[in-house]
Amino acid sequence: MKRSPLLVIFITIFIDLVGFGIVIPILPFYVQDERFAASPSMVGLLFASYSLMQFLFTPVLGRLSDKYGRRPVLFWSIIGTGVGFLMMGAATTLWMLFAGRILDGITGGNISTAQAYIADVTKPEERAKGMGLVGAAFGLGFIFGPALGGVLSRWGIEVPLYFAAALSFLNATLLYFTLPESLDKNHPARTATRLGLTKMWGALAQSRLGLIVAIYFLLIVAFSMMTSSFALYTMYRFGFDAQQNGYIFTFIGIVAVGVQLLIVRRYVRRYGEMPFVVSGLWMLLAGLAAIPLVGPAQGGLVALLLAGGFVSVGNQLATPLLTSLASKSVGADVQGGTLGMMQSLGSLARFVGPLVQSFLIYSATAARGIDDHSLRVTFWTAAAITFAACLLAFYLRMRADATDYTGANLTATSGG
Repeated sequence: MKRSPLLVIFITIFIDLVGFGIVIPILPFYVQDERFAASPSMVGLLFASYSLMQFLFTPVLGRLSDKYGRRPVLFWSIIGTGVGFLMMGAATTLWMLFAGRILDGITGGNISTAQAYIADVTKPEERAKGMGLVGAAFGLGFIFGPALGGVLSRWGIEVPLYFAAALSFLNATLLYFTLPESLDKNHPARTATRLGLTKMWGALAQSRLGLIVAIYFLLIVAFSMMTSSFALYTMYRFGFDAQQNGYIFTFIGIVAVGVQLLIVRRYVRRYGEMPFVVSGLWMLLAGLAAIPLVGPAQGGLVALLLAGGFVSVGNQLATPLLTSLASKSVGADVQGGTLGMMQSLGSLARFVGPLVQSFLIYSATAARGIDDHSLRVTFWTAAAITFAACLLAFYLRMRADATDYTGANLTATSGG
């Protein structure tokens, strides 16, 4: 990778995820600053606004990159991300905070453009290794982002946001001077038709792929409810500050990387995806159900890390393997469209989850703030959503054609 443009793409995705992770432990404390006097529900709405914009603008940025090239879209989207962080750091009113978060979400839809760049510059036999950079960048970004957010908050709650802005501008400078354009005027992306979209929706009509997508959506809704509620929970129940929450999320990220290295890479090819998807969903359900029962006198930090570990392992087993199953359930002609649809639906789910969380926190607490009842309502609702995903996964596994999910090449096509 030393001389490869993939190094720049890796850094781009990594910094995007560091920026996303930085706000997780600090946002609840940031919005509760006296300058904003925001309710707990605003935390969920801020998370939701980012994901909604990402859902809406990911396909827009993808189409712009097809028309004008990957390089300019990546460059200007990174600049926009930096400006969004600056706006959040300098915000003195709630609307300024939302404006910065919305701009960050709009420009944060560049992950699909980065993936398209990888597809442009890699040979088919090297494609999987190239796309593996995306997964590595996600995992590492989620480790370092919350840790940096927690540590830097010691010097001011807005310092992590200014740091993320500086990283973005440095990244844009690196990209401008080192990343070549991957598209020429004769590239197929320049002349692509809308036929692929029709085929992709035809593939979604398959009951098998439809079930996979439904499970994936419910899983991410539940997990995003956890991420937008967790800092509020630890602040209320354990008295943790942003730095301590950063350490907890770093632990969750380390567990996630360990799952990928020790379980997914070693055993999925041997046993197939479905057993791990089902196991992961049940682990996620157990962790979500247990979290509101944990406190300083109910298991303490050990129980908190154990429940968080269950959530992390469950999510890391199920989420990437559902994407793999979706890929294997369609023909080669609609691979890109199907995976793009999954990513877009993931962004939509990350909008729905915090939106539901903000409603539950508001309806359960009114003006009282966080309490034990609101925590149980929020986390157990996420657990109930996961339980629905578990039932769908169990049905999918019991289907006769579920025996195809063993890691072997499938023969399914976009026509079913």
